[in-house]
Amino acid sequence: MVQVTRRTGFTGSPLVRLLSRLTDGDVAQPRQTTAERLSQWFGWTDDISLSAALNGGPASSLSSARNKVSATAEEAECARVRAALTKTVSSDSAAPRTAPNDTAADFAPLRQRYLARQQAMEVAIAPLRSRLRTTLAGRSQAMAKLAAVDVVMEQVLAVQERSLLSGVPALLEKHFKRLRQAALEAQAEAEAAAAAAETETPTAPDAPGNTAAPLAWQDVFHKDLQDVLLAELDFRFQPVEGLLEALRMKQPG
Repeated sequence: MVQVTRRTGFTGSPLVRLLSRLTDGDVAQPRQTTAERLSQWFGWTDDISLSAALNGGPASSLSSARNKVSATAEEAECARVRAALTKTVSSDSAAPRTAPNDTAADFAPLRQRYLARQQAMEVAIAPLRSRLRTTLAGRSQAMAKLAAVDVVMEQVLAVQERSLLSGVPALLEKHFKRLRQAALEAQAEAEAAAAAAETETPTAPDAPGNTAAPLAWQDVFHKDLQDVLLAELDFRFQPVEGLLEALRMKQPG
């Protein structure tokens, strides 16, 4: 199986650490804190919206029983959606492989597949986040403020998140090309060694060749692509998990 160097030691989200290892990149530690970086993404209109959310009025009251039912239903729905997205990603691990001697394996279909999976995540997760906010808003004034703040955060960060995540396929393409090149070089070396050995001990003309090794790099890549998609799914679900955690909190009284 083809092996490539994977660096470790980078601290950050699992998605960032995984991409750093796969691309063998030197990713510098950020010089700014998370709060400092976030402040750069907020315009003055965003600041006004955030202030309004933090100083909003009391939430409409819902019965405690209804809140409990809603919390259970929302948690089950989040688990269902996440399981469905995970199953879809996992089904990609058995992607078709190109011919052993295909030296121009194209990344384009894989890019389109990755973009389709990203879109599916975005379309499925956004309604979950909205529903959780609605449920939280009916619990208490504090929870209503949390829901309102999350609306602002989603509006501000969605553009940045989409821009950053859109760059993941390009990083995967670099990994794809490195694995392919390493496999081609290894195959050339093996063929040269076999040719040299054949001059000493000729083999039968119709003897089958070893086609497994040239294909191994594609198995490696498809597994790495799957791991990146699952890490991105975890990343995208973080706001949902945060709202679910708030929903699980025991309310006073």
